[in-house]
Amino acid sequence: MKRRETRSGGAMNSAVEFVALVRAELGLPLTEDDLERALHEIPGWDSVHLLWLVTILEQRTGRRINVVDLLEAPNLRYVYDLAANEQRVRDAC
Repeated sequence: MKRRETRSGGAMNSAVEFVALVRAELGLPLTEDDLERALHEIPGWDSVHLLWLVTILEQRTGRRINVVDLLEAPNLRYVYDLAANEQRVRDAC
């Protein structure tokens, strides 16, 4: 799997940005429609992608993401919501 360097500290302002981040960092040809697709149905997806994704999201948001919650993710929308909520908590502090 090809992985690019991640810019840290940037906020994810939308699901579109999240899809672009996942597409760029994990090299998967995703669209917004894939947010609702079950993870196991995403072409090329495997469990290692989830581990890379949590690392990327933690770097991007500057916060730890609960891996237990992430492991329960049925789709990328859930992952985005989890990361976005972490970002909102950080911004509120």
